Amino acid sequence: MTPTRWLVTIVSFAATIGVSIYMVLGWTHQGSSLTLPPRAHLLAVAAVAIEVLARALKIRWSARAAGIRISLGTAARTCLGGDFGAAITPARSGAEPARFLILRETGLAASSVLVILYAELFLEVFSLAAVVLAVAIVFRHAGVVIATLVTMVGGYAAVILGVGALALFLSRRNASGPPPRWARRLRLTGGRWRTIQKALTKLRATIDSVERVDMRPAVYAFLASVVHVGIRLTVLPALVLTSIPTAALAPLALWPLGFLYGAAVVPAPGGGGAVEMAFRAALGGAIPTSLFAAALIWWRFYTFYVYILLGALAAGSTVMRAVRKTEEYEVEVETGEHVAEMS
Repeated sequence: MTPTRWLVTIVSFAATIGVSIYMVLGWTHQGSSLTLPPRAHLLAVAAVAIEVLARALKIRWSARAAGIRISLGTAARTCLGGDFGAAITPARSGAEPARFLILRETGLAASSVLVILYAELFLEVFSLAAVVLAVAIVFRHAGVVIATLVTMVGGYAAVILGVGALALFLSRRNASGPPPRWARRLRLTGGRWRTIQKALTKLRATIDSVERVDMRPAVYAFLASVVHVGIRLTVLPALVLTSIPTAALAPLALWPLGFLYGAAVVPAPGGGGAVEMAFRAALGGAIPTSLFAAALIWWRFYTFYVYILLGALAAGSTVMRAVRKTEEYEVEVETGEHVAEMS
């Protein structure tokens, strides 16, 4: 990455860690400790393992639905590499370029990689909606928690589906020829418009491929995606309820899901402390004082930091190349000069 982006990333992580330390010190002064029973850690590790396996199966079955074969190891490496790329870039913008390059380096064509990633993304939206619908029924008396979660997930799904619909519309109409009037008004001309047209051409081929999916592996991929989203509901309850079984389940299960998907729109890498502040505001009264610091630190570790470590080990060098290529691609879009080709 450029020095400026490294600086932004370092400052963001410093803010995240600083906010965590500030909150932990405040709660430890009230008698909270950072220790949890071994059973809590075993359950959290099991949840992480299941979540990674479910995502890997989702990618593998998404590929199989389009007639593309990849190994489970490649799928897992793709997931973890995407996590690492997301963690070190603003608004998780490095996730998809990292996953794209990891799959490309296995020998897959760019069009095949796009099919896999588009299918995986849309399955994420629908499985997230299914999980939220299920918890809205189970925890129907949870009040503001459910309302907030439905609003956040609905907004996330609307953005993803809206962008997909707009891209589909443009790919059918503007994949060739001169830029239309609206593009000229936005100064999308010359090299910028040619770059956009290349992306639209690939998107159109991708959508044509998705329309010919094999439904059985697609259903398997959807079920794996439901497991992947659902297992995220269990991490904080596992950390808290093993020590205090009487703690309320609904806020422990539901708020963290909103934090995880809400963090996707935070510009700063790692959330810049926003996740920790939201955790304190929403769960300060739900988690007993004696356990709050440990719950915050270990929940953040098992839902964020552990994926950075695993992603760096699984595909760190590839992810850094993907981030660098993305920056070069942005220069190409801006200047119209060819710098790098990710496909």
